[in-house]
Amino acid sequence: MNELPGNEVYMKRKAAFHNLGCKVNAYEMEAMQQLLEKAGYEIVPFEPGADVYVINTCTVTNIADRKSRQMLHRAKKMNPDAVVAAVGCYVQVHGEALQTDPAIDITLGTAEKELLPERLEAYFQSVEAEKSAEASAAASDALSRDGLMLSRTESHTRAFLKVQDGCDQFCSYCIIPYARGRVRSRRMADVLQETERLAASGVQEIVLTGIHLCSYGKDLPPEESLPELIRAVHSVPGIRRLRLGSLEPGSLTEDFIHTLADLPGLCPHFHLSLQSGCDRTLRRMNRHYTTEDYARACSLLRSCFDNPAITTDIIAGFPGETREDFEECLAFAERISFYETHIFPYSLREGTRAAAFPDQLTEEEKRQRCAELRRLHERKKKEYLESWIGRPVEVLFEEQTELAGKTWWVGHGREYQKVLLDASEEYANRILTVWPDRLLEDGVLVCGCGSVS
Repeated sequence: MNELPGNEVYMKRKAAFHNLGCKVNAYEMEAMQQLLEKAGYEIVPFEPGADVYVINTCTVTNIADRKSRQMLHRAKKMNPDAVVAAVGCYVQVHGEALQTDPAIDITLGTAEKELLPERLEAYFQSVEAEKSAEASAAASDALSRDGLMLSRTESHTRAFLKVQDGCDQFCSYCIIPYARGRVRSRRMADVLQETERLAASGVQEIVLTGIHLCSYGKDLPPEESLPELIRAVHSVPGIRRLRLGSLEPGSLTEDFIHTLADLPGLCPHFHLSLQSGCDRTLRRMNRHYTTEDYARACSLLRSCFDNPAITTDIIAGFPGETREDFEECLAFAERISFYETHIFPYSLREGTRAAAFPDQLTEEEKRQRCAELRRLHERKKKEYLESWIGRPVEVLFEEQTELAGKTWWVGHGREYQKVLLDASEEYANRILTVWPDRLLEDGVLVCGCGSVS
């Protein structure tokens, strides 16, 4: 129970969250949970019985739009009397349409998430007749503010740390610059302050994330660049591992890669967005590199790190992509040999240039091309993971799980391999070197109890 001004006493309101989308959204959801906890709410599972449901939405594809709408309506069905708050990217792009949706009580754009507690309080204090007006009230500078920050993370092991928001690239297929706005970087001092708090809470691994991470610092003084930020976060006491979010191949210069290689805690797990392995398609996508630029960046990484994990995104069925273009993309992905490939069918987004391109492919053509890419992905992933059998893997163990009637510890290697360890000791939040002896069909490396140092 909490006390309100005037010594009125009330039962804690229960708030449930559901997150859709990227790692930045995951970070922001945790920060919003902590804001509501500080305001006196109890955070509960996303199940019937909550007083407030917060859906952190995504709009990167049509499927993401649909999932956002579905979760909003599912929340209202779980408790018709609850307040349903739609926040994030889908709201930023489609906010006007949401104002008339009876399932939604409050809307907050991408940079208004820190306003959640006060908007909820204003809602609860409003009279029934004023609900619609209260729900549609929004800050006029929706894309100019962002005060979300974490003081801890629910996993207590690994924490996502958002250092940048917005994107200035305007790829022809992408709605995100319209949903997130222009590039805005956090001051290095603020990032380090948050890192220190997370380290004090027991977190050992930090993942630097952003909507366009390689743009970090372009809006700040020259000394606040991405390489400088990486070095500074890496040096925070208690942080033993540092992982990077999605990178652009054009930013991976020789100097930048050597900077990364000089940091012992830097995890050799690099996500380089590709989108297409065909130069003609890359130009139509308004991507700012060629396939040879991309291949050069991968070669540099492999020359500076031992067996690094390189992962990527590929869009199948972009408008005008011929069968020859797709074959070229497939051959390029074969040549690079990715550990993991996130595969998406092209999704037409109104308001983007590609939506007006001629020669839009059918859904069946896109489905078939995705299937071919997935077969390649499964083969390459297996090859990469098998290369670690019998080799030392440094694993940060996170939790226990049951498998085949036994208890196992689960963790991730520096290259983000998922690893199971047959052991009964307490390994939570410990970093150990193990030697995997086999690979399960679902892509998990397994270590016997005698393979630990």
